[in-house]
Amino acid sequence: MEPVLWIVLGVLLAIAEIFTTTLLLIMFAVGAFAAAGAAALGAPVPVQAIVFAVVSAATVLVARPTIRRHMRPAVESGEQHFGVEALAGSPAIVLERVDADGGRVKIDGESWSARSYDGTQAFEAGERVRVIEVKGVTAMVWRDDLSNL
Repeated sequence: MEPVLWIVLGVLLAIAEIFTTTLLLIMFAVGAFAAAGAAALGAPVPVQAIVFAVVSAATVLVARPTIRRHMRPAVESGEQHFGVEALAGSPAIVLERVDADGGRVKIDGESWSARSYDGTQAFEAGERVRVIEVKGVTAMVWRDDLSNL
């Protein structure tokens, strides 16, 4: 009966993690599943509690920092950008008028949908702009002040 209680606790903690996304409750769920394993092997309740505490603490202290480090965007971690993150800061040329509603730009030889980062600005075909960020498949652009020097 005790293994079932630990499994139910583990499942409840895992479900709660879905709503919090803190990566803390899932660590306690792992501890509960480990305690369920100890209970299934016939360990007494105090040993099950110790297994729960030790495994939970170990996952919080070891696994959580590693997972959080890998979840950070490249901007925060100082790593080299890749994918659409690498496009931030890239120069682009306006192919079709770009304003708050949309438009098209050419970035590194590829055509991208674009919108003005500042909704009050509009850019005409041929103007140089700079990619500020990419939201989904749309490049958010701003006037490229460096090309006007």
